Amino acid sequence: MAVVGSLLNNVVRKKSANYKRKTAIGQDVQEKTLIKLLTRAKNTQFGKANGFENMLESADPVKAFQTKVPIYNYEKLYKEWWYKLLSGDQKNVCWPGKVKYFGLTSGTSNDSSKRVPLTNDMLRSIRKVGIRQLLALSDYDLPPRFYEKSVLMLGGSTTLKKMQNYFEGDLSGIIAGRLPFWFDRFYKPGKPIAKVKDWTTKINKMVDQAPNWDIGGISGVPAWVQILLEKVIEKYNLKNIHEIWPNFKVFAHGGVALEPYKKSFAKLLGEPVIYLETYLASEGFLAFQRDKDANMQLVLDNGIFFEFVPFDSDNFTPDGQIVENPQTFLLGEVEEGRNYAILISTCAGAWRYLIGDTIRFTNKAKAEMVITGRTKHFLSLCGEHLSVDNMLRAIQIVSEEMGIDIKEFTVQGISYQGLFAHKWYLGIDSEGIDSEEVKIRLDTALKSLNDDYAVERQAALKDILVELIPNHLFYDFLKYKGKEGGQHKFPRVLNGLSKDWEGFLTSQSKERAT
Repeated sequence: MAVVGSLLNNVVRKKSANYKRKTAIGQDVQEKTLIKLLTRAKNTQFGKANGFENMLESADPVKAFQTKVPIYNYEKLYKEWWYKLLSGDQKNVCWPGKVKYFGLTSGTSNDSSKRVPLTNDMLRSIRKVGIRQLLALSDYDLPPRFYEKSVLMLGGSTTLKKMQNYFEGDLSGIIAGRLPFWFDRFYKPGKPIAKVKDWTTKINKMVDQAPNWDIGGISGVPAWVQILLEKVIEKYNLKNIHEIWPNFKVFAHGGVALEPYKKSFAKLLGEPVIYLETYLASEGFLAFQRDKDANMQLVLDNGIFFEFVPFDSDNFTPDGQIVENPQTFLLGEVEEGRNYAILISTCAGAWRYLIGDTIRFTNKAKAEMVITGRTKHFLSLCGEHLSVDNMLRAIQIVSEEMGIDIKEFTVQGISYQGLFAHKWYLGIDSEGIDSEEVKIRLDTALKSLNDDYAVERQAALKDILVELIPNHLFYDFLKYKGKEGGQHKFPRVLNGLSKDWEGFLTSQSKERAT
């Protein structure tokens, strides 16, 4: 009998049942959260400038907050407030105290990395949600021995860059470097490997250690986890990963939709695993999958206040910029099935902050939702309003119809024959695939999913172009851009990366030719 496992299993079940009884969903929970945030921050520079104390004394603090505080994106908040934090001698700027850690965002834009403040309160908030997700495992009837197995966290380096007055690095690395001491016995790859900065070296070290580990759970971005599993299987000549990690039961994933990877990921397994989706951004732990067969649920009572802006032409410009005075809705006012951009106010000093993701509620009563894309990662050259969600579903349809794996893809809008076209790059490793057939099926699927797209394909959107390329080129490009591994993922819509991407593909083609 796995004594420790049995004890942990009992603790998880009891605490989970207790937590579920206490969990409340609703706008009143969010109002209490906002009042706590305003109370903590009322004496900060931001709080004084925006009259937080007066808001707290008003009859409707939420309305007063929405009326007084402007909407911010990263650039605006940094330019007006967050820049002060980097000097190190500034405190009580947007949140009480000084900020010691900054999480570098994981995007692949041409801009320099964004530095998002991680206060002690936010780090505690993230850890708390992590524990809640652990408690959610009680619904999955896992054997007691599972709770004795190791957890492989595939994230950024825990070696942070020391600046003059603060540290910066990937959020995953900051979290992994500050795990509670009792978790050391479960944590893999372990501190020495976790400190490694070079992603290729880190992966190879993990592959070398794989036979020495008894992995029960893995967390990470799907693409990088898949690469690791493939390398382990190849090196040890295995049929599947369960031959070396027979107790692997849970995969906690986030960052990108799992669906494009699921089919090829399943081929690496000897038995089914539990997939748990998480919504952990540099700005906070926003949601996680709590119940079996359910979508992620927003965390409403843990230092984050949510507002929702309909993602449509009334509130966003064609290039994804939010308009001056957009419509904003609270949780109790949203509609299921409609796309919203998220504004968050947090215990890290982000206020009415446009995080850049779009979501759709699938169960308003339970605050359950799915991520549908990014405010700037969509295509609307001529009114086709093609979302990342449309793209993912269309790719899934093509994959199933043709029996192929399309793990990676990206698309850009281009000028074409005096009008417009979409140019797709699809990651397909199989030989002999007819790109023209892929194009026709993809176009047909998109028309069935998006009426605006179907209309524009008869007008200004003259054609779609499809190029089939090996999947490794997507990952090689990330490495070329210094964005390899950890939290980094390839953008589904190229936007400002188009020239770099095309230049990279051209150089790779020339190298193969020689």
